[in-house]
Amino acid sequence: MSSHRLPLALIITVLLLGGSPCAVAQQPQGANKTPAKATPAAKLKLVDINSASRAELKTLPGIGDAEAERIIAARPYPSKAKLAADKVLSLEAYAALKGRIVAVQKAQPKTKAKPRPETPPAGKS
Repeated sequence: MSSHRLPLALIITVLLLGGSPCAVAQQPQGANKTPAKATPAAKLKLVDINSASRAELKTLPGIGDAEAERIIAARPYPSKAKLAADKVLSLEAYAALKGRIVAVQKAQPKTKAKPRPETPPAGKS
């Protein structure tokens, strides 16, 4: 008898939760597709803290003239986390904007090594 109680309990639980064992089959086609419009977060342009102007930095939440100047003065940043680690911004200010900033590293131009002057081997002149 106990083997009949488990399936019955499962069916009752599903029905109480507002579902139906056939709910997946009853959904219209395309019901699970994401909407065509992009979310507002996808439209945000990331600001590069290593190259942004003062005006661009001031578009970030909580960044005014003083904060923008501190960010510019402490460049370059190897990572965006250095803003908080080096106390350029408070942890709270960094947390508010970390999803909107990046720290892009400029590619260093490769310089050719200067040729070493040839020196005679030791003991031979």
